[in-house]
Amino acid sequence: MLKPLPKSRQEIRAIQSERKKLAFQRAKQAPWYKGKLTGIDEDKLDDPQVWQRIPIIDKDTLRRMSHAEFMEQLCIVKPEEIAEYWRSGGATGVPLFYPRTFEDVKYGLLSWGRSFPCIGIEPGDLCHISFPIGIHPAGQIWARSAHEFGVGMLWVGAGNAVPSAAQLDLILSLKPAVLIAMSSFALHLANLADSKNIDLAKGPVNTVVCSAETLSEAKREKLTRMWGAEVYDVFGMSEAGLMGAEGNAHDGIHIWSDLFYVETVDIKTGEQLPEGEVGTFCVTPLWTGHATPFLRWNSGDMVSFHEHGKSKGKFAELFPMIRHARRTTGFFKIRGVNINHAEFEDFMFGIPEINDFQGVLVTDESGLETLRVRVEIKRGAATGKIVKALAGKVKRTFEVNPEIQILDLGTLAKAFESAIKAPRFVDERQ
Repeated sequence: MLKPLPKSRQEIRAIQSERKKLAFQRAKQAPWYKGKLTGIDEDKLDDPQVWQRIPIIDKDTLRRMSHAEFMEQLCIVKPEEIAEYWRSGGATGVPLFYPRTFEDVKYGLLSWGRSFPCIGIEPGDLCHISFPIGIHPAGQIWARSAHEFGVGMLWVGAGNAVPSAAQLDLILSLKPAVLIAMSSFALHLANLADSKNIDLAKGPVNTVVCSAETLSEAKREKLTRMWGAEVYDVFGMSEAGLMGAEGNAHDGIHIWSDLFYVETVDIKTGEQLPEGEVGTFCVTPLWTGHATPFLRWNSGDMVSFHEHGKSKGKFAELFPMIRHARRTTGFFKIRGVNINHAEFEDFMFGIPEINDFQGVLVTDESGLETLRVRVEIKRGAATGKIVKALAGKVKRTFEVNPEIQILDLGTLAKAFESAIKAPRFVDERQ
């Protein structure tokens, strides 16, 4: 039986008040929180000054523990109560594995499933999912949740399980209306299709749903153009669940605030920031924390909080919104010049003649650091002219002279499909 949407924001505030207290009581059972919650009045948690006394927890804190230590310090249920484990996301660091009870999984299915009606995916629609189907929850929970909402699902999995060419064949044969994939993999499929002279913009997919990677406007526009589809972003994490999705205005992620209590926080002070100010994103799961009662989990995302956006419909009326600030520490430093990965990605995807690219930091024959840009050029485009123009644009924009390497169409898609997240930037210095 699906949990119905709350009727109003007032009802959501009442749910938050009740569930924050329960989450706090569960946390007090975990050895890690021993002494850290002393003196905090559980009957006054709606007071920001009281709530902000709760310590923030993050992934680095957990990575200092072995799995046995983590289970001893932060798991509060018996082994027989554990339904499954969810692997943490991210492309770097040692993965973490979070125990989830049967109740956690039930609300996990609800949190992922809400993405369908929020986006406008209706009962009877067929989806093709290209997320890994395994211990990372995004693929298998998302796929399972579709059935709860009457939505059809092709359990395809990532490119390392089902090669890109086979995925294209499935899309063209079974004609799903929706592709659910990381934005990089959706681009790879489109580039591979182009190399085979297949025009996906005339194909069956009219909606592309992305998650797990930053979706810049340049990447969104490129996906829209290549797939001929409307592109939506959703946001979630293994520590909580799928927390929200875009509405039809695409101006931010509407957060299921009856399932997750979220804050934008000044990381130096731990204090909540006013609406519109950029801070680190903290979440307290209200229904998916039965095994691991995280309070004020710091995801590391930089976001701003907004009570309302411009989307229409029930989800936009009920749920507030976050906007990612897209701040990143990813950069190459080349001969004293910093090249921000996100800015360079936007720059490259903004050039229509370039299908795909990879930035590689290499050491040239003279021993100097050089930016090698591997590119796939759109079929029929004037390669020589584009390479010359690209080198000049990189020099003017980023103040480095790049080495441009032309690849056959589909090369990067084939290289990337074995990775969970596309290695868009690689350090190959000797």
